[in-house]
Amino acid sequence: MLEIAFKGSKKYYGWILALLGVIGAAGLCYIWQFVYGLGITGMSRDVSWGFYIAQFTFLVGVAAGGVMLVLPYYLHDYKAFGKITILGEFLAVSAICMCLMFIIADLGQPMRAFNVLLHPTPKSMLFWDMIVLNGYLILNIVIGWKVLEAERNSAPPPAWIKPLIYLSIPWAFGIHTVTAWLYCGLPGRGFWLTAILAPRFLASAFAAGPAFLLLLVFLIRKITKFDAGTKAIRTLSKIITYALIANVFFFVCEVFVAMYSGIPEHMDHLTYLFFGLHGHGVLVPWMWASMILMVISIILLVNPITRNNESILALTCVLLFIGTWIDKGMGMISGGFVPSPTHHVSEYVPTCPELIITLGIWCTGFLILTILYKIVVTVKEEGMA
Repeated sequence: MLEIAFKGSKKYYGWILALLGVIGAAGLCYIWQFVYGLGITGMSRDVSWGFYIAQFTFLVGVAAGGVMLVLPYYLHDYKAFGKITILGEFLAVSAICMCLMFIIADLGQPMRAFNVLLHPTPKSMLFWDMIVLNGYLILNIVIGWKVLEAERNSAPPPAWIKPLIYLSIPWAFGIHTVTAWLYCGLPGRGFWLTAILAPRFLASAFAAGPAFLLLLVFLIRKITKFDAGTKAIRTLSKIITYALIANVFFFVCEVFVAMYSGIPEHMDHLTYLFFGLHGHGVLVPWMWASMILMVISIILLVNPITRNNESILALTCVLLFIGTWIDKGMGMISGGFVPSPTHHVSEYVPTCPELIITLGIWCTGFLILTILYKIVVTVKEEGMA
């Protein structure tokens, strides 16, 4: 089926070339970072994780969000998701690839990644994060490809795929749970030291991931003959609604516990993010924008009239995606490092090379996604003919 990816219109090839151009520019910046070191980034002794890990944290959620299609379709036989489940699985493949690239970029020297394999440490959450991420990537590649191949041949998928599908469901929850444990297992970081971090991560994942998938579904329907179906879109929009409400509720619980307890170590992180601390507040407008965007999204999603209007729904998904990206990306990472355990405020702002490398990795993800979706849509259209 891979030969399908090499057949397309001028617009298709133009899009591929545009992505490759950005990837090439980002590659040059990465060579600069590889030679010079992480000194070209905005990270410091106090803020050792920055924009790269912020993207990683958010994209793990986008990957995990695909389970909101797999679970109803395979466990509850919800036929409406039959057309788009494969899209969710291949979105997970693209997102995990980006996650792994962001980890490599953050390491500075890529060879350090082999230390996890050469010196396995089961007591380390990084070791388990490596296992769940790569395992989920392999599962989605195998499941998605074999199911699509069977559909193209008008045959049932091989019997051995079913156990892998069932395994992928708890594995999807696992990739984001382990990522959350990676943060809340650091006792010196008060902002992350909360048992509700994993549920909060999952709630945001089940909102942002399906929201991004809906935007892709709308785009595919506009440029191809493939239509996911109104029922699938409306059901997915309801899932997004409840997940976003849960995400905001969990955040409100975090704010209440931190502020009502009066413990400075927990209060200072939220104070810095939303009001600034000791004259420092670079993230204040971003965090307020994130909260406003998520509240607006909830209002538009809860109302059936606006939720069932696909134009408004598409706009809502954009607002939701941006809002959760700010909160779960920069807010979560910078908020955990600033202030430091010694209550020193050392702000972090990503540099231009960081932004270019980040853009290049996103474009690499979109390149993978474009190729996979090109194959999926072509197979679906062949079945319709």
